[in-house]
This record gives sequence, structure tokens and C-alpha cells, in this order.
Amino acid sequence: MRHNFGAGPCILPQEVFKQASRAVLDFKDGLSILEISHRTSEFEGVVEETEKLVKELLNVPAGYSVLFLQGGASLQFAMVPMNLLPEGKSASYLETGVWANKAIKEVKFFGKANIVASSKDSNYTFIPKDYSIPEDSAYFHCTSNNTIYGTEMFNLPETKVPVVCDMSSDIMSRVIDVSKYDLIYAGAQKNIGPAGLTIVIVKDEILGKTGRGIPSMLDYKVHIDGGSMYNTPPVFSIYVAMLNLRWLKAKGGVAEIEKENIAKANALYTEIDRNPLFKGTCAIEDRSRMNVCFVMENPELEKPFLKLAEENGIEGIKGHRSVGGFRASMYNALPITSVHALIELMQTFAENHK
Repeated sequence: MRHNFGAGPCILPQEVFKQASRAVLDFKDGLSILEISHRTSEFEGVVEETEKLVKELLNVPAGYSVLFLQGGASLQFAMVPMNLLPEGKSASYLETGVWANKAIKEVKFFGKANIVASSKDSNYTFIPKDYSIPEDSAYFHCTSNNTIYGTEMFNLPETKVPVVCDMSSDIMSRVIDVSKYDLIYAGAQKNIGPAGLTIVIVKDEILGKTGRGIPSMLDYKVHIDGGSMYNTPPVFSIYVAMLNLRWLKAKGGVAEIEKENIAKANALYTEIDRNPLFKGTCAIEDRSRMNVCFVMENPELEKPFLKLAEENGIEGIKGHRSVGGFRASMYNALPITSVHALIELMQTFAENHK
């Protein structure tokens, strides 16, 4: 059996793979989902159901639009300031990792990024706290989960400034209060579906206030008016996302999957803290449930352990090159049995290297 701890694209439930594969061969009257027109009533129904599921699972309040876009979260790094940052104004950013840093770099094309706090000097091993956000900021931007460094932001600062969040790697993994955010964006390829789809949840009233002309493809209002079909949408990615969100709803929704994610994270972190060969890399209070980063006390043992893991079907645990060590990504569809398999392997390795 293979256990997929890869950081992304995400592991998906087997039943979703089976349903999607059938649709590739026959979605409607012998037509594949890969060739169906996005203007058919059948696919319009897919978009409508997917939007409904996002709103239901996250309890999205009235006054927000859900968009299905392309370009990944990386395009949102530019779309956010383009749509929300008036010329001559600044936006406040929390610098917690590589992706937050990439978002900060895009702001310079439209205005100024004010970094309110950073954990860069500590190699992003914690989430900064006790910082202030200037009240004249156009918005405050944060990244809720940092896949490379294994930190997660569980609490928002108190602010009257509009809040924007890159939630690519932990959306749908835990209950959130959407009303506390003015714009959420997320690449789908962690907990929602395959790569190629980006979800944006935006409070309608914050749009159209920059005084800036915006190219149609980069204007949230154009996509809202077009029902996420201003241009040809990522048909297959939206369809698989719908199947996966159906699966999540059937499991009991976000509240239920959060319980499973807590159990998986607690089990692995307990072993890391107990096992004398391993140690965590992040501040305990900021440890990510999605991406567990850890290293060996003796770095010389890392290659042998990685080899043993691969021989035993443990896939994708090699750490990012900027951190090293190991990273076990535990997205929604990863069963706790896979976590137990990794823990047992860690215990066996420790027994053999006393």
C-alpha cells in the first residue's frame, strides 16, 4: 500500500478518482467531461452545485461571491492589489514564508506593501504576534498555512482593516468564520481538487474602489458578472472539486474533517516529540496540521530513513530544500492509517538505531 504525504497536488479520495474517471469516458450521453461544452446546462449545473457546496461547507454569509478562476494563488498575488489597492495607498502584509514573500513582491506594481511583522530571521519557524496594523491600510494580507515551513495561523489579529487571506493549503480543513475575512483565495490542489482551479471568496462591497482601470480577465467584478465563465473555465478541475466537496459533505462537513485532521496531527507530533531520533522545526503553538515538518537529531540518519520510508510505501516526505529534513503533508483525504504507518516506521527505525 502506498501512503501519499506529498505537499501537492493533493491526495484525493479513491471514490472521487473512480467517479472522475468514469466521467472522462462518459459524462453525458457518451461525451467526456473533457470535451463537454462549458455552456451546456449540464456543466452549468456543475458550477452551480460546486458554488453551493463551497458556500454550505464554509457557511459563507450573504454578500459574498464565490469565483472559480485560473492562474493559481500566484496570480492572486497580483489580482488582489490590482482590485483592492488604490494608487498612492499601502497595504499591510504579514511575512510568514515563501508564498507570503512572493505576494509582497507583486504589490510594488500597484502601490506599497507595509510588512507589519516577519519571522524571516528565524527561517519562518513561527507566526508573528503582537503587531499592529495601520488603520489607513487598504487591506491586511496573511497566509493561513505555510506549506514549506510547517506553520499555521489559527487566529486573526483584531483590525478594522479589510482582511485578505491566502488559504491555499488549509481551506476546508478546519472551521473558519468567513465573515472575518473580506477576501479568501486558494489554489484547489491541496484539499479541494486537482491543479488548475483557484477559488476566490470575496465580499462584494469591497470591490470597485481603486479608481484603477483593470483588464477584464483580472477584474473580480467581471468574473462575478460572468458567473465564473467570462472565459472557458477549468472544466475538469471544477468537476473533480465538486465530487470532492460532495465527499466532504457526506463525511459530515468541515467540522468533522477538522476532528480527523487534529487527530492525525496530534498523533504524528506526539511521536516526533517522544522519539529521540526526531525533532520538530516549528514553535509548538504554531504547528501546522496540514504540513508537519521535522528533522533528525543526527542529520546523517536522514537519508537512511528516507530510503526506508520509500521502501515501505511512504511517499512524499522529503522536506523542502530550504528547510531540509522531512515534511509529512496530511490533507483531508489522507487516512489516519497512513499516519500510523509512518509512526510505526519511525519507531522501528529508532529501535534499530539505538
